[in-house]
Amino acid sequence: MRKKNRQKKTKRVIRRVGVENTKSSKKTRTIFYAEGTSDRLLFGITAALTILGLMMIASAGVIFGLERFDDEYYFFKRQLIGVGLGMVVLLVLERIDYHFLRRWSLFIFLGAVLLLIAVLLPEIGVKAYGAQRWISIGSVTFQPAEAVKLAMILYVSAWCASKGVKRISDISEGFVPFLAIVGSIAFLIILQPDVGTLGIIVLTAMSIFFLAGANLTHISVTIFMGMAMLFALIRVEQYRMQRFLTFLNPEADPLGAGYHITQAAIAIGSGGLFGLGFGHSRQKQLFLPEPVGDSIFAVIAEEFGLLGSSVLICMFALLAWRIFYIAAHAPDLFGRLVAAGIGVWLVGQAFINIAAISGLMPLTGIPLSFVSFGGTSMVFGLAAIGILLNISRQSKT
Repeated sequence: MRKKNRQKKTKRVIRRVGVENTKSSKKTRTIFYAEGTSDRLLFGITAALTILGLMMIASAGVIFGLERFDDEYYFFKRQLIGVGLGMVVLLVLERIDYHFLRRWSLFIFLGAVLLLIAVLLPEIGVKAYGAQRWISIGSVTFQPAEAVKLAMILYVSAWCASKGVKRISDISEGFVPFLAIVGSIAFLIILQPDVGTLGIIVLTAMSIFFLAGANLTHISVTIFMGMAMLFALIRVEQYRMQRFLTFLNPEADPLGAGYHITQAAIAIGSGGLFGLGFGHSRQKQLFLPEPVGDSIFAVIAEEFGLLGSSVLICMFALLAWRIFYIAAHAPDLFGRLVAAGIGVWLVGQAFINIAAISGLMPLTGIPLSFVSFGGTSMVFGLAAIGILLNISRQSKT
């Protein structure tokens, strides 16, 4: 009798545990994950950079906005819309389990590829400054290449995580498919053309491939192929060759090919140690090309000096530390690869922009993350931070 009672109790316990496990498994299958605490320091750094960007666009875009659109706050208002939309996306993605994005990474990637194809169609794509990089729908214009940066990170991370180290290091299962994935995107971006964005995408994809356990020989071959392709692209287009020669000797043609970098150097040098003060940049008064875009660091250096520029660089260094900290403590390989890829993208892009406008490398046309004008760049940058915040919620520490 006692034995039967014990068996009944055991069955009841098993049934109870089974129900709890079922509930737990259902819970883990939901797309939302809002438990734990997301990384507040990462959010704070991002918010500070975004606010600084809005301030500088309000300052740098006054004359530029009046000249082009008869509205001194045209760029500020447009960027404010991008920030608002981006923050909504950030808050949503912060609560969506990033594993859900892994399941949909292929479809996200294919959607981004379709956008890259669409931008090349005359009826859809918009051509400006000699390149066809934008899609216009009514009054809304966006740049598909910015979406590709995040889509590539998600898909390559999911693909690498599913392969494992042994298969990733194999030439037929790892190296060749990786080249096919990156090559398909590279081909479409070259057609726009947008070599600066292509460089960031390739660098990010290679970083993920390396961290996933790729063979070092394969990485070396990829680097060699990338350098050869870059050299070929420079030789094919006269304006790219001119940019490269200008980088080597900007004083040779200060009013022509070297005008941009010369004006940037004047702005940075005029700032001195403490700067001319917020809103007092002289080079933004139609001397410096694209003062709200690629050249915004030069305006920051002129208004806030070496001290202010150094603070900005330290903020990006702090952003890098926080992102890679999250990557190191992510609960699985997919999370680690996604976080690291986002870090290489956002921080690498920022330092390339600063280096280019400071004359340390050829001008590339790459925006300064969270600071330069660009609604599409802002929305997808903040979306990436939202994904990082969700990964940090599920961190091991």
